[in-house]
Amino acid sequence: MGMNDNSVMVRELELCRSEIEKRLSGYFTAETGYKTLLESMRYSLLDGGKRIRAVVCVKFCEAASGNMENAFNAACAIEMLHAYSLVHDDLPCMDDDDMRRGKPSNHIKYGECTAILAGDALQSASFETLLESALPPDRVVEMARVFARAAGPYGICGGQYLDIFENDNAPDMLAEIHKLKTAALFEAAAQLGTIAGGGTREQIRAALEYAEALGLAFQARDDILDDMAQAEESERVIRLETEKAIAAVTGKFQNVDFLIWLAQMLAERNY
Repeated sequence: MGMNDNSVMVRELELCRSEIEKRLSGYFTAETGYKTLLESMRYSLLDGGKRIRAVVCVKFCEAASGNMENAFNAACAIEMLHAYSLVHDDLPCMDDDDMRRGKPSNHIKYGECTAILAGDALQSASFETLLESALPPDRVVEMARVFARAAGPYGICGGQYLDIFENDNAPDMLAEIHKLKTAALFEAAAQLGTIAGGGTREQIRAALEYAEALGLAFQARDDILDDMAQAEESERVIRLETEKAIAAVTGKFQNVDFLIWLAQMLAERNY
């Protein structure tokens, strides 16, 4: 890919992120007696995340239908669910982290009780947002099923449990934790976008395969950034999973140029 092509893709990514950010900023703004709770929710929702999961969602909708509009509710729901998981992940009874993305964690800024409630409220709001999608009811029901699975014991919650209670740092266990904590939400994002765009069963399966590989490569890159000692093995995983992601969507959608570029860009990132 040439420099000009790369510039086009970067611009496309930034426009997509900007639209997602604009929509997210409109949530939880009511002036109520519990406005501190809403402020706490916004604090974690609008904390400068990369929005990659949301981008994956709307771009799969575009790949399936030619436009992104039908997937923005789902994309916002994914970011709410992700924010909830990070709020709870940082709690003293979980990973006990005082900082998140260079700022005090939610429970440090607002107190543990408010942080727990903010996480709970973000999770429920994510489902409300998804269910408000202006799509045929059968698509919305299928999206809700996929979303619920990603949120529960076979996704985020199961991964967090294993991380806390069963993590012996064995490679197989770490892979399972990463699949549930990281890849599961990427998988949901890709499937939700494809369903929102009216994609076929074959396209939904292709989206799932792409996102599973993308999520594992994403986690492997994080592992390198956190601990250079594991770099050689992690680089091997990144190459393998990125190739799987690209192969999964090639020939399955009318235009996958952005999705292929995104997988390659995330494989090479240094942040």
